[in-house]
Amino acid sequence: MKTCLVLEGGAMRGMYTAGALDVFYNAGIQFDGIIGVSAGAAFGVNYLSRQPGRVIRYNKRFNADHHYMGLIPLLKTGNIVDTEYAYEKVPRELDPFDDDTFDASGVPFWAVVTNVETGQPEYIRLEHAMAQMDVIRASASMPFVSQPVKIGGKLYLDGGVADSIPFRAAEKLGFDRVVVILTRDKSYVKKPMNPKPIDLWYKHYPALAEQLKNRHNVYNNALRELLNWEQQGKAWVLHPSQPIEIGRLERRSDKLQAVYDLGTGDAAASLGSLRTYLAKS
Repeated sequence: MKTCLVLEGGAMRGMYTAGALDVFYNAGIQFDGIIGVSAGAAFGVNYLSRQPGRVIRYNKRFNADHHYMGLIPLLKTGNIVDTEYAYEKVPRELDPFDDDTFDASGVPFWAVVTNVETGQPEYIRLEHAMAQMDVIRASASMPFVSQPVKIGGKLYLDGGVADSIPFRAAEKLGFDRVVVILTRDKSYVKKPMNPKPIDLWYKHYPALAEQLKNRHNVYNNALRELLNWEQQGKAWVLHPSQPIEIGRLERRSDKLQAVYDLGTGDAAASLGSLRTYLAKS
């Protein structure tokens, strides 16, 4: 059976995913494909580059730099994260990403993006991560605080707007079952956003605006369907064992480390269950 790893986003809640992935990697867990959304894409590529520990390391090192993310890059560029710094300088120079190992892995990796014009999700395969850094950047470009990213003449934003948990996409891509890492605990229910700023901000992109206004319904329905998949044995799901209390753009190293440690602890405790699930044919 072909198994796809599905990684939810959530900005710095992704430290939970990073911790869980490091446990899975060190345990030798392998997957036939990976789909990442937003932070799930940006952090998940390190699984195939075989660089456990890199995500928590560079976030603790650079997040406190106000030129890396925050008001300074937002005012200068329209992006809350300095894209040149985060997607070029860090992975090429300051904490190099092993692109060769990623390319040689042989495991397909898709990043989810949201088409600004249509409001629909698209799933772009990363053949070469560094050469397609614009795709990863688009997948993680949060609405309201990021400029749309142009790829192939189309504009894209955060994949989580249209498909936060792409387990159904994995099935369409030919996978038989999924392993899903969520960054919200089991009690979480997404609430609707205020429609007025959405309509004002994205008045030229009505399909995107509608997707944002309906995102809570799409997300909550997806969670319910994922639970059914889990009960049917089509999905194995890792939830945070407690609510994650962290800012979307958290700077404090201790906070980042605490969420990472929650991920490592939960993943380690669930490793036996995961091995049993993957052993089934």
